[in-house]
Amino acid sequence: MMSTELFTIPIPSIKSHPGGNIVCTSPAPNIYVLTWTSPPDNRLTPAFNTALMTALDVIEFGHPPGVVITTSSISKFYSNGLDLQLTLSIPGSFENSIYPLYRRLLTYPMPTVALINGHGFAGGFMLAMHHDYRVFVGAKGYLCVNELEFGAPLPPPMSSIFRIKTAPTVYRNMVLEARRFDAKAALDAGLVDVIGEMDAALSLIKDRALVKKGSTGVYGLLKTEMYRESVALLDAKGKDSISLSALQAPEKKRKAEGARWYKQWKEAHVEKAKL
Repeated sequence: MMSTELFTIPIPSIKSHPGGNIVCTSPAPNIYVLTWTSPPDNRLTPAFNTALMTALDVIEFGHPPGVVITTSSISKFYSNGLDLQLTLSIPGSFENSIYPLYRRLLTYPMPTVALINGHGFAGGFMLAMHHDYRVFVGAKGYLCVNELEFGAPLPPPMSSIFRIKTAPTVYRNMVLEARRFDAKAALDAGLVDVIGEMDAALSLIKDRALVKKGSTGVYGLLKTEMYRESVALLDAKGKDSISLSALQAPEKKRKAEGARWYKQWKEAHVEKAKL
């Protein structure tokens, strides 16, 4: 399949991440494929997020409405999510970088398709979920919310997309078991629409006549209303936002109080036993 290259957005290096680029090609009229390359595993660093936001802006403001497909040139990974240590080391990274990217995709004024070519873990899975449609290549890779495994809570702006778009039992298995969904399991759970490669994504676009959906100018507005709960959480700033530390503080306090209670309870029962 011949594609026309439209533009390239560089991803600057940041800390241990060497950077890379996002290349936009067009395999058919008004279909824009954003292919990112950010070794080793396409982490959602602030530099990556800014580059992707820029690419989305260039398409919206510089090209006719159509459909955006996102994918990765690194066959093993669609995206392995945030570099959590890096994100936490940069004040405001959630509010000023990752949440605006999720919101931009969620309310983008034309259809978006995530062509998931490899693993989509944690924030990378969330990135795919903020698209309108998902196509899982299927030969390899898992979709997984693995915060349970590395001990991080799920802030409401990140969990809301799963609550809105998945069935309750799927959401439970995903979060409380850190279940890994291969292509078939993801399809059965309704997490993806199709199993296949680029030709499957293009067929989905053709079968649903998606290229024309953004032409009336209300596609983004309809999505903003459809997902208004998630949009509000992603938009929250300052005192209205909820940080990881704010989520963890009450639990730390509860455990400390519980430990003190148990110590007192145990001492009281030991004294009674002596009597």
